[in-house]
Amino acid sequence: MFKLTLQSIRQLLVWTVLTGLVYPVVVTVIAQAAFRDRANGSLITQNGLTSGSALLGQQFTGTNYFWSRPSSCTYTTLPSGASNLGPTSGQLQTNVVGNLASLRAAHNLGTNDPVPADLLFASGSGVDPHISPAAARFQINRVAVARNLPVAKVTALVEQFVEAPQYGFLGEPRVNVLKLNLALDALK
Repeated sequence: MFKLTLQSIRQLLVWTVLTGLVYPVVVTVIAQAAFRDRANGSLITQNGLTSGSALLGQQFTGTNYFWSRPSSCTYTTLPSGASNLGPTSGQLQTNVVGNLASLRAAHNLGTNDPVPADLLFASGSGVDPHISPAAARFQINRVAVARNLPVAKVTALVEQFVEAPQYGFLGEPRVNVLKLNLALDALK
């Protein structure tokens, strides 16, 4: 019995060191060497200031910025995730109706004018940094008027930031809202 207990303790110590110390250190070293930017969170830094991560959505509220998707977790990463509200949920309906009313008011839309779905519904993670090209194009006039810029110039900027599906076939075309807004701020 004592021999079996001693073997178990040794196994515990060996596997704790291997999987709890050696493996994480090796993976971290490889990630830092091969994928330094991604391993450090894909942070976007301009003029020595970190504006955010290209991988995490942020809330932009001013009319002079492109708006991100709504977030079920108010753009915080700790409780990120879907709201788990089903199609018959009263809370989901309330959220969507509120989002729709805000968008209609901000864009001077009529009651039958279409609005891109990704501006109404939160993403599965709650911190998606992308919107569809349609959602970005939908906001062009509001942003151009708020910044006193020609619509053609803002349209060209949006088109410049449309990303193709990953590897050419995974997902849909998308626009990173943070990168687009930073480029918008850089316009003179």
